[in-house]
Amino acid sequence: MVRFKHRYLLCEVVSDDPRCRLTLEDRVLGTLVRDTIARVHGTFGAAACSIGFAVRYLNAYTGIVLLRCRKEFYRLVWSALPFITYLENKGHRYPCFLNTLHVGGTIRTCQKFLIQYNRRQLLILLQNCTDEGEREAIQKSVTKSCLLEEESAGEELSDSGGEETAEPME
Repeated sequence: MVRFKHRYLLCEVVSDDPRCRLTLEDRVLGTLVRDTIARVHGTFGAAACSIGFAVRYLNAYTGIVLLRCRKEFYRLVWSALPFITYLENKGHRYPCFLNTLHVGGTIRTCQKFLIQYNRRQLLILLQNCTDEGEREAIQKSVTKSCLLEEESAGEELSDSGGEETAEPME
């Protein structure tokens, strides 16, 4: 049995219109990327990239998209992404573009990169704050989200700990 290797492209949808992100759907974005590949690279590119291509993750609020494709043809997908200039959904056409943040071999490496990227963006956001009230609001929301993550991790540990402790049989 042969294992097929994949590449994951972590992208960000950049648009001036906030409604563009909220109308994102993985099916629409997948067909848009496939159509763009066919337009840029022809039938060979469309056929090569259609096997194993999928939108693995989509966050409509942050505009983060994770695309999966075969390792041999990830450069075809990557080179077609700058030619996406609009997103069309439900009869509306929104100007946008896809910014490729990272290319990785696993979803885990993309997640690690995304955590570091979000931390850098938060630092930039904190540095660009104009007044102290705005800075405190951002810091409060960040610490609240960190506390929620720690609580959920603690609950997972306590839940799994109860299942593993079993009395030995005599």
